[in-house]
Amino acid sequence: MLGLGIISGLLILPLVGAAFILTLSGDEGAVRRNARWAALATTLATFLLSLVAWSRYDSSTAAFQLVESHAWLTDTIRFKLGVDGFSMPLVLLTTFLMPFCIGASWISIETRVKEYFVAFLVLETTMIGVFTSLDLVLFYLFFEAGLIPMFLIIGIWGGKRRIYASFKFFLYTLLGSVLMLLAIMAMYWQAGTTDIPTLLQTRFPTHMQTWLWLAFFASFAVKMPMWPVHTWLPDAHVEAPTAGSVILAGILLKMGGYGFIRVSLPMLPDASHAFAPLVYALSVVAIIYTSLVALVQTDIKKLIAYSSVAHMGFVTLGLFTMTEQGIQGALFLMISHGIVSGALFLCVGVIYDRMHTREIAAYGGLVHRMPLYAVAMMVFTMANVGLPGTSGFVGEFLAMLGAFRANPMVSFFSVFGIILSAAYALWLFARVIYGKLDKPNLQAIADLDRREMVILAPLVVLTLYYGFHPGPVLDVFAPSTEALMQGMRAALSTTQTAAAALPVAH
Repeated sequence: MLGLGIISGLLILPLVGAAFILTLSGDEGAVRRNARWAALATTLATFLLSLVAWSRYDSSTAAFQLVESHAWLTDTIRFKLGVDGFSMPLVLLTTFLMPFCIGASWISIETRVKEYFVAFLVLETTMIGVFTSLDLVLFYLFFEAGLIPMFLIIGIWGGKRRIYASFKFFLYTLLGSVLMLLAIMAMYWQAGTTDIPTLLQTRFPTHMQTWLWLAFFASFAVKMPMWPVHTWLPDAHVEAPTAGSVILAGILLKMGGYGFIRVSLPMLPDASHAFAPLVYALSVVAIIYTSLVALVQTDIKKLIAYSSVAHMGFVTLGLFTMTEQGIQGALFLMISHGIVSGALFLCVGVIYDRMHTREIAAYGGLVHRMPLYAVAMMVFTMANVGLPGTSGFVGEFLAMLGAFRANPMVSFFSVFGIILSAAYALWLFARVIYGKLDKPNLQAIADLDRREMVILAPLVVLTLYYGFHPGPVLDVFAPSTEALMQGMRAALSTTQTAAAALPVAH
């Protein structure tokens, strides 16, 4: 199409669907119905196209594939796209989750339906753009452009404090990214290009790496979010509509981790090694502190939001162990968390649509009226805890193994986060699902309908499948992880050799 490749198609297709929805007119009921079906068809077509991309992807090499480069701003700043072992699984995760978000919004969104689905489709393009950009300027533009549709989704279709939450989300993430833009400009002046494959081969001076690393860290840490710049996330989750929370936890948080693995670690290895203890400290605090905060929550969504911050702490911990197990564990945990946390927010949406409250105290004994719901919730809760046999266990175990190899004390303290996650997750499950069904307004609550079963069943299957058979995902990460490790070892060895050759001051 227009001489473009598959990756361009992934970016264009959601925009075509959004444009079509904007043209819908006529009876309001018909417009709503057609907008829903058009959005669902578009996201399913995008997912199928991503499967075509996957079928053409060679997972045995670390090289960038499906690369396409088009003239854009200058000869050195191009519209360049492609995927490798780090980005391909995240593209698949993005396109996979989007139809579930459309399905979750089928009934709950009743006002400005056209605009809602347009915002989601535009958001899909920006998220895919982040994971497929092979130019830092293009990466930055997609990274920032995603703020706008998410800002609108929270601010228009959110809860009572939606305006506060949307502005807090926007300002936190925008301010952090201003420094990233300055760092990209500095890298361009130094290397003469913003081409990511070229920058991966560029050796930046050690003193310059320090400032560049801090600038990128300011943006990626907010996006993750890492402690103490995590406070925007619980508010955004609580006020966002169900589908907004799913995509926020499932994809948007992963952009920070992807930024670390795409920019900070391979391009700035000296600084990453120097700042690793800082990341360890922040990660351990996030894991333990936010788990304790989750224990005292009374709102289901807020509890799961703090749980996400804790799990992202394991991701940053694994990435900066700079070991093969730690990095692969962190990457696998990003995929697993995208599925599991998204599913948990979908489960919250199921009972919120019925009772219009997220207070834990409002529920209890749902297993007596909603056995199918209880089974699905149990699977996702166990995965969130990291129970062996679920996808949550694999990533956390590998991240902890990498942490133990890098720093046993860090691994020791992070174990408390796993213990605390079991405490708050099982406490939530017991309060909502078990106990007596003694609240009058719960007596007639209905179990999952066909639409909800179609949404939750694939997520249950994937959660269990990747728990017992994580190989397909880990095998995709392996070549890129090995190439990253070799590059970092070579860079650090060169730095140490240069430092040893310096004359000793007398």
